[in-house]
Amino acid sequence: MNDIAAKERRIAPLDTLSGLSPSAVKALSTALTTLLADMFALYAKTKNFHWHMTGSHFRDYHLLLDEQSDQIFATTDAIAERVRKIGGTTIRSIGHIGRLQRLLDNDAEFVSPSKMLAELRDDNKQLTAYMRETHALCDESNDVATASLLEVWIDEAERRTWFLFEITR
Repeated sequence: MNDIAAKERRIAPLDTLSGLSPSAVKALSTALTTLLADMFALYAKTKNFHWHMTGSHFRDYHLLLDEQSDQIFATTDAIAERVRKIGGTTIRSIGHIGRLQRLLDNDAEFVSPSKMLAELRDDNKQLTAYMRETHALCDESNDVATASLLEVWIDEAERRTWFLFEITR
C-alpha cells in the first residue's frame, strides 16, 4: 500500500455498510448512544450504592448491587459496538456521557439503604421505558438485530426492577 492510500485510510469516515438508510442510522445511533449514556450513569450509581451500602442487610444488598452493576456494564460494549456496526459513532468521553444521560446522578454524602434500592428500582424502570422507545425506533427502521438485543436488555432491566421492587415493599 502506498503512502497516499494509507493516509486516506487513516482519515476515512467511520461509516460502515449496514443496509439501513442514512436517516435510520442517524436516528438509531442517536437513540443508542443516549441509551449508552444512561447505562453508564446507572452503572456508576449502582456501584456507588454498592460501595456505600450499610445496615443489617449489607451483605445481601452489597452482593445484589454488585451482580446488577456487572450486568449493566456488560451491555455497554454491546450497545457501542452495535452503533458502530450500523455505521454510527458513539460515546467519546465522560463529559459526553454527562451531556447525554437522562438518569440522574446521586452525589449525596449519605443515602439510606431503602432510598438507594428505591432509586435504583425507579431508574431501572425508567431505563426499561427508554429501551422500549428505542425498540419502537428499531421496528420503524426494520433493524431486527438491534431490536433483538434490546429485548434481552429489557428483560434484564425488568428482572433488576422486580428484585428491587420486592426488596423495597
